Amino acid sequence: MYRMSGVRRTYEWGSRDAIPWLMGEEVTEDPVAELWFGVHPTGPAELPDHDEFADLRALIESDPLGTLGEDVRTRFGDTLPFLMKLIAPAKPLSLQVHPSAELAAEGYKKEEAAGIPLDAPTRNYRDPNHKPEMVIALTRLEAMCGFRAPRRAIELLEDLDAPLAERLIKVLRDDPTAAGMKRAFALLVSGPRRPSQEDVTAVAEACAKRLAAAESPSPRADSIVGLLQSEHPGDPGVVAALLLNPVTLRGGETLFVSTGTVHAYLSGLAVEVMASSDNVLRAGLTHKHVDVDEMLRCVDFVAAPPIRLAPELFGSATEVFYAPVDDFELNVTRLRESHGRQVVRGQGPRVILCVDGKISVWNEAGEMLRLKCGQAVFVPASDGCIEAKGSGTLVQADVP
Repeated sequence: MYRMSGVRRTYEWGSRDAIPWLMGEEVTEDPVAELWFGVHPTGPAELPDHDEFADLRALIESDPLGTLGEDVRTRFGDTLPFLMKLIAPAKPLSLQVHPSAELAAEGYKKEEAAGIPLDAPTRNYRDPNHKPEMVIALTRLEAMCGFRAPRRAIELLEDLDAPLAERLIKVLRDDPTAAGMKRAFALLVSGPRRPSQEDVTAVAEACAKRLAAAESPSPRADSIVGLLQSEHPGDPGVVAALLLNPVTLRGGETLFVSTGTVHAYLSGLAVEVMASSDNVLRAGLTHKHVDVDEMLRCVDFVAAPPIRLAPELFGSATEVFYAPVDDFELNVTRLRESHGRQVVRGQGPRVILCVDGKISVWNEAGEMLRLKCGQAVFVPASDGCIEAKGSGTLVQADVP
């Protein structure tokens, strides 16, 4: 087993206190948006107790068979197929989508051939991989995810006294299908008819007016519009909130975001596990690079409710959340001292993160590491079965 130090990401939307609070550290001057535990080339996790290897990526490259196991190597090559993160949005993230494996490979190859540096701010594809993801809330987590049914979007728009709302209603009434939703969303974020700041502000003000009058058909949607308008005044992504599903997760609840699903996290603290990728295509609500045309190529406009995964229970301590992908699954093990040593279900390469309390973990060889809140360990496939004891909660990512 190898203790890991997560790689900090100080994106502007991050919280200054959520992740430091979890780790028992002082509040930081800069926001700590994410903490990465994985091998992605833009941020492989460090191994502070092992001078022989600079980071987890180097460890795996030194012994792919021992660290990954034959099954994972056969399916994914000589790399860890998933990336685990702590994520702490204090402000809304960008309106974004992640590409499929086919589009990611195509886009990466094209940008490599064009000579665009991997760290260039205009780069869309930083790797050739898809990026389905699952998030488990540690605190209340607010988000938007996937498109509403066109008829429901019309209900939210039809009593707004704003020209932009009327344009969107006409598009959706003329074609109340996924194709109509695509045209409505594209009208907002692209092309010569992209709405002005004044158009967007008029919709936001109309939402605020009906919310204040207790006449809103969806107070939550109108509140999100107000939040987005306060952070990104006049950005068309503000109005897109009326086309998307609002999501609220309580601690312990999960959300799966498939490739092609438009989404944005708004606030909260969570553990996120995903295919090992950093491919993000944005359409708004950000100061980062926006490539609307490329983003629209990747989007699935079919109306669907957010995918909340129910766990399968194993024994008295472990819940397993199975994602509909091959790259990862997520286990949550809640321990009490009175439980004694408990098996942490899973096999192959694993990342185990302590999100509450203090817990000791053992491998089959009898090696032991103590974890406190916010600390993580990488378990090679060769370490076999893992047992844990203590009082707290472990979140584990592994390969199904």
